[in-house]
Amino acid sequence: MKYRTLGSMGPTVSAMGYGCMGLTQSYPPYLPEHESVALIRKAADMGITFFDTAEAYGPFSNEALLGKALHHCRKRIIIATKFGFDFENGRNDAHNRPITLSSRPEHIRKALEGSLRRLRTDYIDLYYQHRVDPDTPIEEVASTMADLIKEGKIRYWGLSEAGIQTIRRAHAVCPVTAVQSEYSMWYRKPEKELLPVLKELGIGFVPFSPLGKGMLAGRFHSDSTFGADDFRSAIPRFNPQNLKHNVAMAELVQSIASSRHTSPARVALAWLLAQEPWIVPIPGTKTVERLSDNVGAVDISFTTEELNAIRRALDGITIIGARYPEEQEALTGL
Repeated sequence: MKYRTLGSMGPTVSAMGYGCMGLTQSYPPYLPEHESVALIRKAADMGITFFDTAEAYGPFSNEALLGKALHHCRKRIIIATKFGFDFENGRNDAHNRPITLSSRPEHIRKALEGSLRRLRTDYIDLYYQHRVDPDTPIEEVASTMADLIKEGKIRYWGLSEAGIQTIRRAHAVCPVTAVQSEYSMWYRKPEKELLPVLKELGIGFVPFSPLGKGMLAGRFHSDSTFGADDFRSAIPRFNPQNLKHNVAMAELVQSIASSRHTSPARVALAWLLAQEPWIVPIPGTKTVERLSDNVGAVDISFTTEELNAIRRALDGITIIGARYPEEQEALTGL
């Protein structure tokens, strides 16, 4: 495994993280608990030290799963989790139930105590605001994070799906260690404004869905369909009409992989790693085979000429359809 530093003053983590969400949410069928625990431990054995979860994933069950799997090796791993949803008055899922945000200081502290308990730890390495709460000034959130850092309950903090002005305001109060947002060959909007600001401020970047929710790993074709309980069934760019067009991206990645005698997933992840030294993707998977495939991306490199050629090819493909259902897209700052 190779390692990277998140931002200018963040923790050192494995260059490839592990996103745990799909073990309990959005992408059924789910593994039996003992198989999920074994998979997480296998990831740690492979050298992955950076694990991403959230109280919203389940909700709550994902954190409990991670806590059970990794409590025995807590000191050598970096755990990232998230706060920001009010589960007493709403739910966060893909079934059109209300989404209620809350980042009031008292709510943050309550959420943190729950996460600490479920994760079987007395501190969180990286604590993200899952979505920006329009009813709580970001300066108030950042001040609360500063207090929690002083108290030793968290080591670093970050933002997820936040806009650049929010990031600047938050960073001015308490330095932000990392920002998590979607980024891949399949979704490149962060390149326009977000990545330059993160570079300027010395903030690390953690791309989620680095494989385009499976598209870049070669899992789907133009006629693929998704069950009603699969989150992709609600995503416009995966609807049948759009998918027939968008599969061109998967075909491009496959062609690059064939020329390099490697897998599409490794190409997509290695491309992300090549963009900046402070980028750490967090692909998720439910099989040891794909886990090993993802980890292998850290050993793939591209020349400048190859990267330029890939970028020209990417620029020639337009992805049709939004990346989220309308209700969820409205919660992002991008």
